[in-house]
Amino acid sequence: MSETTMPLSGIRIIDFTQVMLGPCCTQMLGDFGADVIKIERPGAGDLSRSFYGERGEEAMNNAVFASLNRNKRSVTLDTKSDEGRQAVLDLVKTADVVVDNFRAGVMNRLGFGYDALSAVNPRIICASGTGFGPTGPYAHKGGQDVLAQAMTGVMEKTQDPSIPKSIYPTTLCDYSAGMHLVQGIMAALLMREKTGKGQQVGVSLYDSMIAMQMQEAAQWSKHREVLNWAAMPLTGVFDTADGAIVVVGAFKANPLQDICTALGIEDLSPQYPTLPDQRANKPFLQETFRNVIATNTSAHWLERLEAVDLLCAPVRSLGEALADPQTEINGMLCDMDHPVLGDVTLVGSPVHLSAAPMTVRHMPPKLGEHTDEVLQDLAHRLRTEAAE
Repeated sequence: MSETTMPLSGIRIIDFTQVMLGPCCTQMLGDFGADVIKIERPGAGDLSRSFYGERGEEAMNNAVFASLNRNKRSVTLDTKSDEGRQAVLDLVKTADVVVDNFRAGVMNRLGFGYDALSAVNPRIICASGTGFGPTGPYAHKGGQDVLAQAMTGVMEKTQDPSIPKSIYPTTLCDYSAGMHLVQGIMAALLMREKTGKGQQVGVSLYDSMIAMQMQEAAQWSKHREVLNWAAMPLTGVFDTADGAIVVVGAFKANPLQDICTALGIEDLSPQYPTLPDQRANKPFLQETFRNVIATNTSAHWLERLEAVDLLCAPVRSLGEALADPQTEINGMLCDMDHPVLGDVTLVGSPVHLSAAPMTVRHMPPKLGEHTDEVLQDLAHRLRTEAAE
């Protein structure tokens, strides 16, 4: 795929992001063809470069950093120096979008707030991913995935109230906020085509996780009832003779009858015909299912459950999922021969465009790898503009 035919070809992103929320966003923009220029601190760079607490070329190009930084160019600038600040402002003159995920107000303190940047480029779009938004009682707080889980009700959710609250092991909030930030940037770019003007785009971890619970929030607002899909009476994770499966007993006329048929046991639906009946007797029903399912293999039960058209799946590790042929068929594996890491497989783009499939144009960059290239091009552009 030619770079000029990608959806965002010709769009330049100045990327101040680091760690997860912001890099997730800018990597997706890069996958769509944008020229992403990642501004990093000299000698240190993105915080995820020191994920393992070590320095050195291999440590600073680790797999965690690589996973969210392909299709970007790295430029090191001391943004606190006059020369570094001027270089940023000159880059902004050539750019379409500036993205950061600092605490609210940091870009203003650096001299790169929206007012300052729009003064040199009225078409610029400034997109910020924060913890809690730019105003309000929490605006000053540092944002982090675990804090968002705790403060938005995500961590409070458990299938069994007796189970202690725990941290969700995947950075769900960072990834969802990063994708929401991509949506906002795309909308702002489209609006700029109509108005000719840039604007500010804001997304927070807090707002993203509230939005991810829109059904639960509506149920709570109307009925003061907690909607917890994991606590549904006919849905659960069950150990088998060689692993575990998940069964979703819903979205059918009589799922309890179908489960009993698949398990080869007496039909319990006449005794527990309604959802309130099933909720009231959930411990008995779940124990009945558990005792039967434990007697045979996952493959055996999945075949029987699918035969009655029940939603079910094996419970697998990430490694097993990555090795599944479906993952490769979907184009979700991105094999690279990285100059420092060597052979590495990263996750590809979950968005598949038939006319513009994702390609790796730039390996995850070494710190400052493209500084000379970008600044020389910038100087040439400025000289050309001055001569016109």
